[in-house]
Amino acid sequence: MTTKPTSWARGAALRGLVALPLVAGLVTAGWLLADRTPEPAPAPAPPLPTAAGAASGPSVLEVSAPVKAQEPGQGASGAGGKTPLQQWADQLAGPLDIPANALIGYANGELALRGEDPSCHLSWVTLAGVGSAASNHGRGGESLLGLSAAQFKKYGASIPGVAKPAADDPSSASVAAGRSLCAGGTDLGAGAGWWKAIASYHPGGEAELFRQRVLGTAQLYATLSLDPARAGTPSVQAARFALGQLGLPYVWGGNGPDAGAAGFDCSGLTKASYDSAGVALPRTADSQFRSIPAVPPSQEPRLGDLVFYGSPATRIHHVGLYLGNGLMINAPTEGQAIQIHTYHSKGDDYAGAGRPA
Repeated sequence: MTTKPTSWARGAALRGLVALPLVAGLVTAGWLLADRTPEPAPAPAPPLPTAAGAASGPSVLEVSAPVKAQEPGQGASGAGGKTPLQQWADQLAGPLDIPANALIGYANGELALRGEDPSCHLSWVTLAGVGSAASNHGRGGESLLGLSAAQFKKYGASIPGVAKPAADDPSSASVAAGRSLCAGGTDLGAGAGWWKAIASYHPGGEAELFRQRVLGTAQLYATLSLDPARAGTPSVQAARFALGQLGLPYVWGGNGPDAGAAGFDCSGLTKASYDSAGVALPRTADSQFRSIPAVPPSQEPRLGDLVFYGSPATRIHHVGLYLGNGLMINAPTEGQAIQIHTYHSKGDDYAGAGRPA
């Protein structure tokens, strides 16, 4: 099964991300400590205590900015007539699945803000994440970066190197969006500043979902920009599929809308993600843990790896898909949406990672 281009428009009922309040720099979310199999089962046990030393699953998203990405090219045109920036965009457009003109615009946004507001630390991957969430990089017939007329009037009046700035010009829109994100002395290189800026950029009922989508895609772009040859691998295809399910509800035994369910449970999501990439996995978290090669404990998981929770000796009760930078794509429990969490925190019962492909 494949991710449908219209998957973000399946309706508010399926995309209602549970509100995640910021508390002491953390976005908190619940966690159910019971293995969720696709067959009917007795009522789940209540969550275990989360005091130090108690076994528990991950329960927070530690707000963080996407990691550093490949630098945009700079300089004059070479022998072939293309600038280093054009060459850079041509190299990454296919692996990232971003039109080259949009990618050049995002890079110009970063480069312009480096000069105007270097303390903001705006990265092109943040703009690319916003462009993906707002308009699928202009493919959705909407404003590339979701700028309102008022935003563009305020921030896009004068754009370096552009004689007549326009909201439908990728460079104009990217510089204007960057100025909006950096307004008020924001530091986008710090997690708290990044998270707050994205929320302010897109307020409203779907602000939490928007932030998660921006964070997830920006992190994916950052990782792939440093290793574009991985773009066509099953692990990256699985990660793209899982990101496409953000906002769908957790459904016990759920295998997703294509299988007639409103959403997924944890192992249903990981199985469907790898099914979309042509890799077959068993259905439950425990069976997935025992059927795929383990990642050595000394190594951090990499994009597309599965991360497991529970006891390897007895029972694995939960699984998520690793995104990078300490983040996982997670179908947590009833009453919550598929979302991004920090994969490993003090006191949880992280059991290790596995590599399906």
